Amino acid sequence: MQSTIGVTILAVQERATVPRGRHAPPLEVRQDRQRARLFAAAAAVFARVGYADATAEAIAREAGMSKATFYEHFANKEECIIALFDAAVETLLHNMRDAVARHADAEPTTRVRTTLEAFLGTLARYREESQTLLVEIVGAGPRAMERRDRALDAVATYIDELNRVDSERGRSPRLPSFHDAYAITGAVVELASRQIRTGVPGDIRDLEPVVERLILGLLAAGEQP
Repeated sequence: MQSTIGVTILAVQERATVPRGRHAPPLEVRQDRQRARLFAAAAAVFARVGYADATAEAIAREAGMSKATFYEHFANKEECIIALFDAAVETLLHNMRDAVARHADAEPTTRVRTTLEAFLGTLARYREESQTLLVEIVGAGPRAMERRDRALDAVATYIDELNRVDSERGRSPRLPSFHDAYAITGAVVELASRQIRTGVPGDIRDLEPVVERLILGLLAAGEQP
């Protein structure tokens, strides 16, 4: 089976008809394509009417599928939004790691900038999915909020680990605490969420210098290597 990244809506935007008969792809491939289409449809419906007013029927109709097909993949809309959220988080972390890996020998400030570009660039490209990731998930119930908390912890842990490695190599001050890494994560998420909800600033990528100043300010207050 393909990885979650392979089917996440942040990576797959196809709506092609799956061939039938002897030329049809394997069952697992068809299921992945169906899931990707349902993710795309769910993101569109959640963005248009909000999670509270979304229905499984509306998502299936948006995807051009039957409601029965929706229920083959998800027990209900709550399970759908959680699955979409998990896939989106995995893709964002993948893109951040990839940006860091491509600039492994660069100065920490350069890697901060490229990581922010990867994060905010992905959100800018996939507006409907970003609304699910940052806005609609908040009203999707306790399980969804637990997933959100877990995702914030994962991103903060990743930031803290990157900083630890840089500090041990003598390339960057050490953040004063893990809470500083969490503060960076929370600030980025809240700023991006506000932009998606209000349109301020006009382009979500305009937040990059703001977040960069925040990160560099926290690093300046940290322990020198």
